[in-house]
Amino acid sequence: MCTRYISPEAGDIERLWHVGSRHAPAWPREVFPGYAGPFIRAARDSAAPARELVVGQWALIPWFAKERKLKYPTCNARSEELAQKASYKHPWARGQRCVIPAAAFFEPCWESGRHVPWRFARADGEPWGLAGLWNTWADPATGELVESYTMLTLNADAHPLMSRMHKPDPKRAPHLQDKRSVVPLALEDVDTWLHAPLQQAAPLVRLAPEALFEAAPASAPAPR
Repeated sequence: MCTRYISPEAGDIERLWHVGSRHAPAWPREVFPGYAGPFIRAARDSAAPARELVVGQWALIPWFAKERKLKYPTCNARSEELAQKASYKHPWARGQRCVIPAAAFFEPCWESGRHVPWRFARADGEPWGLAGLWNTWADPATGELVESYTMLTLNADAHPLMSRMHKPDPKRAPHLQDKRSVVPLALEDVDTWLHAPLQQAAPLVRLAPEALFEAAPASAPAPR
């Protein structure tokens, strides 16, 4: 479960994904659940397939929510449950998929017996494009439209690197821990993820090879 990442600069997002917006509000570089962050989705006002950059809340607000602040976390969505979970099944079925730019993300390692945050960047120095879902929620009290998104995760028990993260559950066997990983998308897969039918996009929910990662212990997060 990822609950902290670093957003790239706006110029890097425009350079890599060929999308930008001069009218997009500013966002913090270090993003936590509930913070505003940028994501890329299929442009809604274009007849031809195109991309648009949106700034919204990292923690998806489902259509049935009565208020913006939820009682349960929605910053991460388990990929194996997207078709069943009430919060995500409609965005998943409707193709409301997005790409979340991240210069780096953080996960906790407990191999020392205590929480040590690790920083994960790409070995080639480029930003990650992480798979996500988005939703536009209408506040029933005010009518305000609020954009939000969630980051997909996938079981990583067999991954040589990501299986080392998160606190182990002593009640579970080593191969049944359900360690989680984010889902990186290759640049050449972005348009398939954003625009293709579900049966073509779904196979892109997969783990990245270990060689793609540059990972090491990181400094403690800044005060929130």
